[in-house]
Amino acid sequence: MENLNTDTITKEKSKADDARPGHQGSDSPLDFYKIFNGEVDLEKGVTPQEVLRAWLAFKELTLGEWNAFVSGAEKIDTSVVPPLIFKSWQRSREYGINPCGALNNEILTGGALEELFQNNRLLIDISQPFLDRLYKSMTTSSFTVSLSDKNGYILKVMQDEKYVELHRQYNWRPGALWTEECCGTNTIGTLLKQKKPLQIIGAQHYKQIFHFLAASSAPIIDPEGEVIGGISIISLLFGAHPHTLGMAIAAVHAIENELRLRKALDRLQSAFSETDVAYSLQKAIIASIPEALIAVNTEGKITAVNERAQKLFGLENSAVTGEPLETVFPEEANRRFWNLINRRDPQSDREVRLYFSRGPGDFTLTCNSICSSGGAAIGKILIFSEIQRIKSLVNKFAGAKANLKFSDIHGRNERFRRVIDEAHVISKSVSNVLLLGESGTGKDILAQAIHNASPRRDGPYVAINCAAIPRDLMASELFGYGEGAFTGSRRGGSQGKFEMADGGTILLDEIAEIPLEIQAVLLRVIEDKCVLRIGSNQIRTVDVRIVCATNKSLIEEVARGSFRKDLYYRLNVFNIHLPALRERKDDIPLLADAFVKKCASALGKTITGVDDTVMEMFLRYSWPGNVRELQNVVERMVNYAVSDRLTVDLVPPDIAGIDRSKSTSFDLVAPDETEKNLIGRMLDLKFSKVQIARKLNISRATLFRKLKKHGLAGKPFGD
Repeated sequence: MENLNTDTITKEKSKADDARPGHQGSDSPLDFYKIFNGEVDLEKGVTPQEVLRAWLAFKELTLGEWNAFVSGAEKIDTSVVPPLIFKSWQRSREYGINPCGALNNEILTGGALEELFQNNRLLIDISQPFLDRLYKSMTTSSFTVSLSDKNGYILKVMQDEKYVELHRQYNWRPGALWTEECCGTNTIGTLLKQKKPLQIIGAQHYKQIFHFLAASSAPIIDPEGEVIGGISIISLLFGAHPHTLGMAIAAVHAIENELRLRKALDRLQSAFSETDVAYSLQKAIIASIPEALIAVNTEGKITAVNERAQKLFGLENSAVTGEPLETVFPEEANRRFWNLINRRDPQSDREVRLYFSRGPGDFTLTCNSICSSGGAAIGKILIFSEIQRIKSLVNKFAGAKANLKFSDIHGRNERFRRVIDEAHVISKSVSNVLLLGESGTGKDILAQAIHNASPRRDGPYVAINCAAIPRDLMASELFGYGEGAFTGSRRGGSQGKFEMADGGTILLDEIAEIPLEIQAVLLRVIEDKCVLRIGSNQIRTVDVRIVCATNKSLIEEVARGSFRKDLYYRLNVFNIHLPALRERKDDIPLLADAFVKKCASALGKTITGVDDTVMEMFLRYSWPGNVRELQNVVERMVNYAVSDRLTVDLVPPDIAGIDRSKSTSFDLVAPDETEKNLIGRMLDLKFSKVQIARKLNISRATLFRKLKKHGLAGKPFGD
């Protein structure tokens, strides 16, 4: 990314000002919300200036609404400020918070602070490992990770040493109270009011002194459904990471699972020392735990097995109780498992492959000691979670799913319908699919539809753009890596996209961009249906349907030597070629109408359709960017529209001009000749003089001079 100096920032700020409502800037800035949430691919032609413009526009629009509100406004633009933030502002005003004043929140010290820690000891102890992991995963030192309790007091702060003094100046430290009642809209206090994950960016904070920050937070909910605290991730506004909210949510889910297991274990330990009534309670608790659970005594004999463990490992409770654990998991075949459970310290979520009567399986193991009331060890609790089940939960919360179905695909063109009908048939299979077609024809949408109509619809859907991954990271991204595979690798390793897609579908977009050495590994994965993480010797079985997409001819790539012939034939079980939009122009009215409705609804506008003259232009244009280009053009026009129809003055110049598809070459044309052709074309299409002048960005007097210059003065204008 190129450097941005002061002059660049000044110029881009001016452009951002032009793009605000009521201004007439030539281009709208990118939506900063989309950039912040990772919806914009920053590696696909998005310049630093565009990102800066989006940020400046967002910052000024939000700040403008904040200024209006703190100046006494009762209503604001909720398309700029989310409704939940606006409601928090209203509460902050009712509390009498001074938006421009200094902080005056309570800070516990001494004995009161120690009492705070003691009252939240369980929450702190369980959360600490996950806080450490979360903080270490941050990309820069400017991020701060915090844990707060149910009343809004900060319990822990993970931060870089150079920010400690800054945070103390803003009272961001253990013992500080951060409710809305004392600090206004903020990541801790507003979280307690909302009781669901949220983000607060820049001027969305009620107090002005926090406008330079971005914050993401998620509530921690105990097994009884009560909010007992929260995790917050804070950074400088422009350094915010797009996925911080998802990271906070993932950490919170891990803490909640540990809380649930810890409380179940506590209840179980109490039940072991009670009478027959307590024994019945023990059985009920064991049965209620969704993970597989096996309890053993100090001699290694099984004392309890829940229903999930019976089904998972093929056990009969009556037959296995009293038997040595080794009869279920032979020590010779399960050395890592036995090494883990024989350790004195507790083990939490340790990955292990188990070999038992039904064959091998991959699990996470949690092992805790059971102690008597006197503190003596009387056994151990082993809790097993299937890694495949964990993957499904991760994919559910990480968005690894397909949202679009065949019913979302628009088109009546005969050739296009044949393609869709063929895709319907193919979707019922589990064989690999190759989608071909120019960029923007909808290959990614069709891939989602195929998945959602397939027998794997309930499994994960993972899409990856092969062209967007650096060559050196391609293997680890696709196939994962083991612990210690390289410097900086995550403890325990990391699964690749194929493991994430296990039981579902993976879309390899731009498949032609995969390097030859990775193609060889991919071929082996397809043939053996297993992956080997980089730096690991453990083979993992995967069941994945592969859908590939490309805008290149793979046959030509094979002939050129840049794509393996054997891989091509393994991928090319089914072959679907999506037609370009210029080959299905009879679908343009239908598509344009669908895009108008979608964009108008999203923007809260009432637009009934497209003028006939505009539609004629659409039908004449060649659409090199295909359906995606049409959608973008319609979205731009809807944004600029001030009436209930899309009119010719909203059409971009390249679409309003001569149809480039009729030219077989890009001959250089004199500027005057191009201008004459363009004006003549607009006159033929019955543009009014106002519309033509606006399109050319000239005055009407200048327009009449140009008409006379080009010999067009006698041609009539439209109404």
